[in-house]
Amino acid sequence: MDKSGETTRDDEDQVSRETLVEVPGAVFAEIPVVEIQPNSRQPRSVFDEDEMAELVHSIRTIGVLQPIVVRRRALGGGYELVMGERRWRATQRAGLETIPAIVRSTDDTDMLRDALLENLHRSQLNPLEEAAAYQQLLDDFAATHDELASSIGRSRPQISNTLRLLQLPPLVQRRVAAGVLSAGHARALLSLADAGEIEKLAQRIVSEGMSVRATEEAVALSDGLKRSPRNPSARNTVRHERLDYLANSLSDYLDTSVKVSLGARKGKVSIEFGSVEDLNRIIDLISPDARQ
Repeated sequence: MDKSGETTRDDEDQVSRETLVEVPGAVFAEIPVVEIQPNSRQPRSVFDEDEMAELVHSIRTIGVLQPIVVRRRALGGGYELVMGERRWRATQRAGLETIPAIVRSTDDTDMLRDALLENLHRSQLNPLEEAAAYQQLLDDFAATHDELASSIGRSRPQISNTLRLLQLPPLVQRRVAAGVLSAGHARALLSLADAGEIEKLAQRIVSEGMSVRATEEAVALSDGLKRSPRNPSARNTVRHERLDYLANSLSDYLDTSVKVSLGARKGKVSIEFGSVEDLNRIIDLISPDARQ
């Protein structure tokens, strides 16, 4: 990172591009885009130009985070697309020569899904790559948030919170991918409604070395906060913006859904967890010595 706080090429090179763990029937590789042919049975023939332009810009900025899936062609050599035609087309438009791909040598799609799930547990995955892997499982394998949460032993809110990172502006995504901004910083920034405000505060975080807590406080004091529409049925319920802010802060810190309610005489904090392993993770965050 240079003195202005901008992400440099050295930062980008630190983004995890390591070979995925090999499993029978699937292997990860960087493949020249010119060696890939589209799937003749691809049902989609029209691609939204605005969405494609946004994807091209994202790929130029931070690269391809979600590998496509291909298989070797029996005749003529090269590869045939199985999944990920939008990413492949956008990569061509972005001028990249290669694209990350999972080369499939079997028709067992369950095996490919298992390969992606296995690699979600690698410590080398940065938060943005993890979010991209979640999105790929949801898109390419028609998985639901609940199925994904059950498969990897995490709570549904964890999945949703991680996927929210893909809503960040591309320049901020780039900083998260390079490790310049943490996932905690990123989730706090998502409370801002305007992309320009997000990028401006992200720059402050980098240049001033702001902690996640300081970032949350800066967001809470901002005029650009996203405002949820009022629920008419909740008029008689005591609501405090400070309690909502604390609930959101706890949700980000614990990486799960936290609800804070306040009645006339007492309050309640509810913490959601997806499994015993997830509960132990939360307990370790709340009180590291509790299980010793």
